[in-house]
Amino acid sequence: VSVIAEAYLKGIGDFDPQKALEACVHTANMDNYRGIGVYKGKGYIPYDLTDAYNSENWSLSKTLEYAYDDYCIARMAEKMGEKKLAETFYARSQNYRNVYNPTTSFMQPRASDGSFLKDFNAEDYIPSITESNGWQYFWSVQHDMKGLIELCGGKSRFEEKLDSMFTLHAAKDKLPIFSTGMIGQYAHGNEPSHHVAYLYNYAGQSYKTQQLIREIFDRFYLPKPDGLCGNDDCGQMSAWYMFSAMGFYPVDPVSGNYVFGAPQMPEIVLNLADGKTFTIIAEGLSKEHKYIDSITLNGEPYAKNYISHEDILKGGTLIYKMK
Repeated sequence: VSVIAEAYLKGIGDFDPQKALEACVHTANMDNYRGIGVYKGKGYIPYDLTDAYNSENWSLSKTLEYAYDDYCIARMAEKMGEKKLAETFYARSQNYRNVYNPTTSFMQPRASDGSFLKDFNAEDYIPSITESNGWQYFWSVQHDMKGLIELCGGKSRFEEKLDSMFTLHAAKDKLPIFSTGMIGQYAHGNEPSHHVAYLYNYAGQSYKTQQLIREIFDRFYLPKPDGLCGNDDCGQMSAWYMFSAMGFYPVDPVSGNYVFGAPQMPEIVLNLADGKTFTIIAEGLSKEHKYIDSITLNGEPYAKNYISHEDILKGGTLIYKMK
C-alpha cells in the first residue's frame, strides 16, 4: 500500500490509479487476514488474538504499521478527490494512539479486554513486536510526528525521550541477532530504527540529528568484509546511506518531503529523467565541519528543515555551508 501510494503521489509508474486505490482499500478491509477485522473494530490488534492465517503475533507492530498504511490510502484518496474515503482512512490512521500507554509513556501491547500488557519493559524483545523492542517501535508514527510529540508532552519531552533512546545501553549478550549497529537502544542494523535519528528536527534540535548521522556513517559503513552492520534487506541499508549522504531522508515517504540531516559527500549530482540535473554541494565539509550552518537552493536562502520531491525534480543546485 505505502509503495503504491508513494508512487502515485510522486507521479511514478504507468498504472490505473483507480484500480490501484481499489486494490489498496480491498487489502485494508480483508477482515480475516492478519487481524485486520479486529483492528478495524477495536482500533488495535490484541496481543492475545489467535490468528489462524499466520502463526506470528506482532500485534503492536501490525497496529502501528496498519495505521501508517491507512494514512497512505487517505493521502492517495484525497488527491484523487475521494473525500469520504480519505476521511475514513485518515480517522483509521490515528489508531496508533490506541496503543499508547500514558502510564509508561510507550506504545504497549493491549489485550482483547483493553488492558495493557502487564510487566511491560520497553527494552525487552517480545512476540508482540517484530524483530524490535518497545524503544525501537515507539517512533513508528512517521505520518503524525506532531501527534506523537503531543503524546510525549511537548517538544522538550520528545527530545528527552530521543536522548534516552540513544543513550540507554543494553547488555550485548542479551541482544537478539537482528539488533546490530547499536547506539543506545537505536539499532541501525534493522529497518524500524532508520528514521529515528532524523526526528530531532521535529523538536527543533537539528544539530543532534547531524551529529548522529556522522556517527552512523563513521561506525557502521566501513570498507571491509564485515563493514556493514546489518542485513541489507531490499537495499534498505544502502538506501539509508545514499539518502543520508545527500543530506536528507524520507521520514514519511508519501508526504513527498525529505527531512534534512547532514551531507557526507562534497558533491553529488542527480541525473533526472527529463535531462535535468540536481546538484548537491557541501561547502567546507570535513571531519571537523559536520554541522550545517546555512542552506541555499538555486542561490536563494532556504529556511525549511526539509526539501520536497517536487523541488528536486525541478533541477537546480542545493548548497550546504558547513561549520
